[in-house]
Amino acid sequence: MSRTIIVSNRLPTKVLRTDDSLSFQPSEGGLATGLGSIYRSNNNVWIGWPGLFVHDAAEEAYVTEQLRADSMAPVFLTEPEIRDYYEGFSNATLWPTFHYFHQFATYVDAHWDAYVAVNEKFCRAVLAQAGPEDTIWVHDYQLLLLPEMLRQARPEASIGFFLHIPFPSYEILRLLPWRQEVLHGMLGSDLIGFHTFGYMRHFLSAVSQLLGLPTQSGEIETASHTVRVDVFPMGIDYERYAQAAASDEAAQHEQVYREALRDTRVILSIDRLDYTKGIAQRLRAFECLLQRYPEWREQVSLIMVVVPSRDQVAQYAALKEEIDELVGRINAQYRTITWNPIQYFYHAFPLEELAALYRMAEVALVTPLRDGMNLVAKEFVACKADQHGVLILSERAGAARELSDALVINPTSTSQLAEALHTALVMPDAEQQTRMAAMQALVRRYDVFDWTDNFLGQLAHIKAQQRTLATAPLDDHATARLLDDFQAAGPRLLLLDYDGTLVPFQADPRRARPDQELRLLLRALAELPDTQVVVISGRDRGTLTEWLGDLPLDFIAEHGVWLRPAGAEWQLARPLSNAWKPRLRRILELYVARTAGTFVEEKDYSLVWHYRGAQPALGVAHARELVSHLSLLTSNTELQVLEGNKVLEIKNSGVSKGYAAARCIGQYAPEFIVALGDDRTDEDTFQVLPAGAYAVRVGAARHSAAHYHVGNPAEVRQLLRQLLKVRG
Repeated sequence: MSRTIIVSNRLPTKVLRTDDSLSFQPSEGGLATGLGSIYRSNNNVWIGWPGLFVHDAAEEAYVTEQLRADSMAPVFLTEPEIRDYYEGFSNATLWPTFHYFHQFATYVDAHWDAYVAVNEKFCRAVLAQAGPEDTIWVHDYQLLLLPEMLRQARPEASIGFFLHIPFPSYEILRLLPWRQEVLHGMLGSDLIGFHTFGYMRHFLSAVSQLLGLPTQSGEIETASHTVRVDVFPMGIDYERYAQAAASDEAAQHEQVYREALRDTRVILSIDRLDYTKGIAQRLRAFECLLQRYPEWREQVSLIMVVVPSRDQVAQYAALKEEIDELVGRINAQYRTITWNPIQYFYHAFPLEELAALYRMAEVALVTPLRDGMNLVAKEFVACKADQHGVLILSERAGAARELSDALVINPTSTSQLAEALHTALVMPDAEQQTRMAAMQALVRRYDVFDWTDNFLGQLAHIKAQQRTLATAPLDDHATARLLDDFQAAGPRLLLLDYDGTLVPFQADPRRARPDQELRLLLRALAELPDTQVVVISGRDRGTLTEWLGDLPLDFIAEHGVWLRPAGAEWQLARPLSNAWKPRLRRILELYVARTAGTFVEEKDYSLVWHYRGAQPALGVAHARELVSHLSLLTSNTELQVLEGNKVLEIKNSGVSKGYAAARCIGQYAPEFIVALGDDRTDEDTFQVLPAGAYAVRVGAARHSAAHYHVGNPAEVRQLLRQLLKVRG
């Protein structure tokens, strides 16, 4: 029976060393909650570091055995590995870079080497557990290289990856010396998940710009497999927080807090100590509120909870000092005998005490400078049973994409944040209730369990789809069956792409003229009884007429724009406009000027930028730029950008090879069909073929709507010669 293997840097249980023994303490994190029901069922397992440096083999064996009983498998890391891989590359390089604090990032080769080595260690641990049918779900920025390592070892494995932090823009990511290795590592996955569409868009742009891989409709085609990229906003265990807030223990804590605060209204801030959280900025905004609106003095207090984190690191220590100074200065300036503006706590709170703070707070201040999701915002919403309270939320938190009924602000604008605090404090009860009810419905519906089910469900679907679309080699057995069917059939239809299928690609497409062998082969096939041969190409109609027009063939030109039955005149598939061409041709000519070896081909209803003759790296880089440029210009129009083999083509979106092939099938009603093609445009043809037709992809064996694949145009010609020998 297949299993699910979860892999993260840390296990959901932390092993602690006491004076005379080891203790095992469960984690309260959102990920541990969401995946708890997964890894503890069906013989599944969670792999990660237990948070302990073991002293000897006996201690390692003891920890392993204890964790195995709770469906966990530890990866033991050394102190140098944690220093260089975790504190070094993960948190001193990736964390600041991905959060747009690149000025704090360090680029140390030894840290990168440790990062690679620890990812390899995790890979060995996963391979020791994973069977060929198991699903592997890798989590977060500490293990970006792991999916590709697993893919190399298990090419058919089902691998998912989820990033819990932001993914930066291409311009930020390119600062990272190892950016290509990181992207390749992630692309070992079948499914890559992000919290927001913005992060997904940044990733797709980086893959396009840095790796030169085409991205279309959230899919990336690598040399070995197709990767789906999608958005999965993470939720919380809504009922757990709602029940904690409704508990007697939370009510007792609230009563104690309320007695201390009396009638003072409460603004709540809860965050881990980190420079990405905007803690100092919200302190300044609270001070601005007291200055701008003196009536709130002695009426409202800010409860600020800061959870300790890495305060031995220079940036974190400096931030802690800044926070302490701000709190001290604001309290010293504004406090009275009976009122303290800021209640400051530098420690974590148990769940019920936390829920009591959420219950009591009238305003939650969740204003990170950059955050992947930020679950504090959702926890606050879940704890407001009376549906009163206002959430002030940073536009740079992933949660802002969902919780649009919050007061969404720019966290670096002190003035805007101070005004949002005032607006929240004077907001009418009815408006508070309306906003909170809408947010609660969303947070309750899309909880952490829905997030888990959605990701794993889509991963299973994608893997099943990949297996369905896997092409088989057109071996001797398959070829014999194809020839038998061809011989036995009545009307027969051959749909043949030209470039890359009947002839090899040329650096200059004008040199890909048909040789005499091909012309004789096509004529002989077309003269077979009950056999219709259609050349279905992206070529313009003039070229096809010049090269093959004297043969008794049907033609489809410009990817379905023009049709010509044998011996007849060319006709448009449907009315089209080419008024757009002058404007976009100027763009293409600009890229020709910038990229030696490229040129523009103009067809009746399309434009093509050829870059096969360019220096490879430069051609790929400029192609990625051009795709982005053209996609922007053609959005919300009837134009589309097609990516072929070293070509980019702009054409009308209403016609395609598939549209034209379907017309041929309807016209000739064949009993036998074989279609051969080599690129993405030919997938349109394959997808419209009826059951029983033979679809053959030419080139590397990839996932395709075709059933079979052959290696090259020489093998295509060999197959066509075999059809002639049958002579049905």
